[in-house]
Amino acid sequence: MIENLDTPRLSFIVILVLSFALMITERIRNDIVAMLIVLALTLTEVLTPSEALAGFGSEPAIIVAGIFVMSGAFRQTGLAEKIGQWIGRLAGDAYSRVVTVLMSAVALFSAVTHHVTTTAVMLPITLDLSRERNIPASKLLMPLSFAASLGTTITVIGAPAFLVASETLQRFGRPELGIFSIAPIGLSLSAAGILFMLLVGRFLLPERQGTEEPSNRFRLDNYFTEIKILPNSPFIGKTMSEITEDDHYHFIVVGWLRSGRRMDDLRSLRKVKEGDVLLVNTPPEDVVAFREEKGVELHPVARYGAAAPSPGGEQKDVTEQLVQAVVAPNSELVGSSIREIDFLWRYGALVVGLWRQEGFLRQELSSIRLEAGDVLVLMGEEEALAAIAQDRAFLMMVPFHGELQPRRKAGLTAAIMLATIVAATFNAVRLDVVVLAGALAMVLSGCLSARQAYRAIDTRIYVFIAGAVPLGAAMQKSGTAVLLAQGLQNLVAEWPLLLILSMIFVMVAVITQFMSDAATTAVFAPVAASLAQALGHAPEAYVVTVAMASVTACFTPMGHHGNLLIYGVGRYRFADFIRIGTPMTILCGLVVILLAPLIWPE
Repeated sequence: MIENLDTPRLSFIVILVLSFALMITERIRNDIVAMLIVLALTLTEVLTPSEALAGFGSEPAIIVAGIFVMSGAFRQTGLAEKIGQWIGRLAGDAYSRVVTVLMSAVALFSAVTHHVTTTAVMLPITLDLSRERNIPASKLLMPLSFAASLGTTITVIGAPAFLVASETLQRFGRPELGIFSIAPIGLSLSAAGILFMLLVGRFLLPERQGTEEPSNRFRLDNYFTEIKILPNSPFIGKTMSEITEDDHYHFIVVGWLRSGRRMDDLRSLRKVKEGDVLLVNTPPEDVVAFREEKGVELHPVARYGAAAPSPGGEQKDVTEQLVQAVVAPNSELVGSSIREIDFLWRYGALVVGLWRQEGFLRQELSSIRLEAGDVLVLMGEEEALAAIAQDRAFLMMVPFHGELQPRRKAGLTAAIMLATIVAATFNAVRLDVVVLAGALAMVLSGCLSARQAYRAIDTRIYVFIAGAVPLGAAMQKSGTAVLLAQGLQNLVAEWPLLLILSMIFVMVAVITQFMSDAATTAVFAPVAASLAQALGHAPEAYVVTVAMASVTACFTPMGHHGNLLIYGVGRYRFADFIRIGTPMTILCGLVVILLAPLIWPE
């Protein structure tokens, strides 16, 4: 075998070992390592430049980018929050119950959809569970990803590897795999995975909170502002209790003005009229929604007019016109009311909201006397906001981190996701095209904006995948994959069945860390089937073992793209996957090699 190691194969093996070592030690960021892989494969001429760069337009990279966008729509429309509430009610408070419910639901969902889709959809829900149950995110995200991978083994359509395996069996003159023919193994694997996490994994998992998104670093809640009811507002004709029951918004009404006079009883049956002004405490998303949606407007904007359009008539995002300014302790503004300061005349900006640490404010915005530490939400053009940033009256200025959440489109988001899942399940179109179409539909239908879609994509993960994909192509082109497959066949020909299946599982489990499950199965399934026939055995157990190993091996974050989705968010290290994924993979191997011969006897 050593004599067959020519220059391309030796070059590839050196690159493979070095890249694996760099990713384990994490001395260099993994996305940078991925770029080094691309460069090394090109310079050693293992791959052509176009082949080495093909990962950026590869199916896995496109799928992951599209999934990030659809997951973003789930968050923006509040659909993830609703699903999370349902799962949260089932999960209870105990860690064991949370893990059991979460992994069971994810495994069943993955049986009929792509595991990356499932992981991405459940990611924000799991993070919410982590915060609400005070459970470190790292204790939940890896079980989530592992359950998504295990669930794909329940049905043949759960993962492309099983479709490749079924096609291989047909080429060898055997019947194709039925859609639920592998269900006994898949259900057993899912159950074993849950038990492993409950009994062993929970002690091996690190305790780290999920990463805080930079956009949330200066995020505050319960801003005080005023909204004016415009013609054709959905609030007209409703009582205050009916307005607060609408889950489209999340504000709390603390005051009600009509013709400048305060309406004292908010619980009365009086109905809202055009021109009324509501004093509200609201999250930042609603502040943006008041500017974007018809029928309501921020009262300061309605009264004094919006900021002038940008030069050239370019349409600006609302959040680009909003900033937060903190009133300095020794500011001359302290003690003065917003009306007395006259921000529009003095600074060329409007005060459209205010946050104060003590809690809810209930008087009119213009009458509030400023205190040190107050956070003002200001709206204006770049020049005006830049001048405010230099004013010593303010301690600092940070962006306003609120985004429009079109909650009324939660049903549409669910419908688009369902259509994407159905199309992917029945292989009507290539998976990357289906996911790309689903992501584009989310944007065009207004479930999230184009800016939100771009921000939803984790570029580090995208680059990591784009750089890892060429490893598989290099393994095939250099002949290393074929060489390993031939070596396996020569090595195990005289071994007992369980030992042969064990060796097949181990070899495929290692190779699939650098190749997709479908590609790994395509290389090794024919070898396994040939070996079975040479030994006079039925090939089903051999071929299914190959497919199962390519899908369930999870001892590196590279093994499955779902692992990459949770890698950064859970603050995992490469060694975490080795420590927890290795015994999990061994357990999966034992289940597979024991059950496969029982389902498909010799």
